[in-house]
Amino acid sequence: MKGLRQFIGSALVGGLLVLAPIYIAVLLLLKAMQSIEVLIRPLTKLLPAWFPAVQVVSLVLVVVLCFLVGLLVRTPPGRRAREQIERALFDKIPGYSLFKKLAQQVAGTSQEMTWKPALVEIEEALVPAFIIEELDDGSYTVFVPSVPTPLAGAVYILSAERVHPVDVTFAQAIQTVTKWGSGSKELVAAMKRRPPSGGAALRV
Repeated sequence: MKGLRQFIGSALVGGLLVLAPIYIAVLLLLKAMQSIEVLIRPLTKLLPAWFPAVQVVSLVLVVVLCFLVGLLVRTPPGRRAREQIERALFDKIPGYSLFKKLAQQVAGTSQEMTWKPALVEIEEALVPAFIIEELDDGSYTVFVPSVPTPLAGAVYILSAERVHPVDVTFAQAIQTVTKWGSGSKELVAAMKRRPPSGGAALRV
């Protein structure tokens, strides 16, 4: 019964972590479109009545605005302004820093690999995981993601002998988890493995 409750709770949290950012993004998009509609409505009357001009033009303008902001934050002044806004506002939102780092690593834009892909020995199996940090005694804190929602899972502290770094990108490791283990052979092939203490099957 306890295992069932943990499974249901993990599934609910994993689904929430996946859907919440999408839901918020859609709400922000619709809100921006509504704000722009007030300004462009007089101009859209010049277009044919059958054409949903207000909605289409609003969407196009929002997309263009996002593109321009994206270009702006790539400049040194824009980057500094973004960092100041993040520190003053967004970093105080629970989970924002985590989502930001994960998105950057999946997109390949992060300069620091905070979560390093690995295969860890749990019971008699090799399990896809991510190294979070190394402890003073040489052991590791690892995060073992759930399938297929990699933002939910369990945290373990394992000895170095049971943690095998994998020479693949963060995005490739995440894809293996979200695809129910498809691509695991690439992880095993790229594993920097120590002499095994016994046979271990790959479990995802």
